[in-house]
Amino acid sequence: MTTVSIGDLARSFQMRRHNTGLQTRLSTLTQEMTTGQRADIGAAVSGDFKALAGLDHSLRLLDGYRTAASEAELFAEGQQRVLGTVQSLSQDIAPSLLNAGTVGTAQMVETTTVDARQKFQSAVAALNTQIADRFLLSGTATDRAPINGARDTLDALATTTAGLTTASDVITAVQTWFDAPPGAGGFADTVYGGAAPQSAVAIGANDVVALDVTALDPAIRDTLKGLALASLVADGALAGDAAGRALMTRTAGETILGAGSGLTTLRARVGSAEAHIAESASRTAAEAGSLAIARSALVAADPYATATALQSAQSQIETLYSITARLSRLSLADFLR
Repeated sequence: MTTVSIGDLARSFQMRRHNTGLQTRLSTLTQEMTTGQRADIGAAVSGDFKALAGLDHSLRLLDGYRTAASEAELFAEGQQRVLGTVQSLSQDIAPSLLNAGTVGTAQMVETTTVDARQKFQSAVAALNTQIADRFLLSGTATDRAPINGARDTLDALATTTAGLTTASDVITAVQTWFDAPPGAGGFADTVYGGAAPQSAVAIGANDVVALDVTALDPAIRDTLKGLALASLVADGALAGDAAGRALMTRTAGETILGAGSGLTTLRARVGSAEAHIAESASRTAAEAGSLAIARSALVAADPYATATALQSAQSQIETLYSITARLSRLSLADFLR
């Protein structure tokens, strides 16, 4: 019988090669056990990547929709808070203005309109709210405040009403200034710093939401109109004309109350957009979950098979180390003894 043997150097190389192969196998199985995914994706899909590429594309698209929906939700929530603040401020002061302008004394008119001026400033500050460096009610010009400022607005109105001596003239001038369309030199041109309403935002496949509320909305302008009219009284308009100041105060209260239903409708519109965004986000999350499961089914590593193979690889490495140790102790002196 012919015996074929190899030298010590060849055996050492062979042992190192076996050890390297087993270590690589152990590392691959450890990765698959940890990630739950096959290390060799090509083998997992039998070389056909079309289905996997399609799933990955759909998941990335859904991730983009999820981000858009999250930003739209944040924007809509901010608009809802702003409108709620403005409505709360106006509802607090309107009854007092009506009462002061109807049966109140000159002192009561003065006190109530000063309070209205403070609320006007608070309302303007609320309308100029920013979220993530974006103004909520500026339309497409999210980098600019929708209203230049409460003081600027009152200064513009003071200029517009300068020289008017009757309450009816002042009231008409204020109403005309606020209601004037763009290009007519009124509110829209003088203190509104925003732009046209935003376009609808895609938050899902074939699913869009409109967040097009701006500070030019009639309900917002009417509320500001009433508060500004009362603020002019606080600033000294028609000084010495108690009856005229009372009429302006009463008209301010009536204007604010009249704008209340418009603000409610506006808030309902934003609330509807919020509900739409939430529903769309739920659908997107469900679809993404289904696609993730389908993708996992294509490339997932069988945990039982992987654990078994990992244990086998560990045993082979231990065996190789034992053989290597035994071979390293062989010597000619021990053989001849």
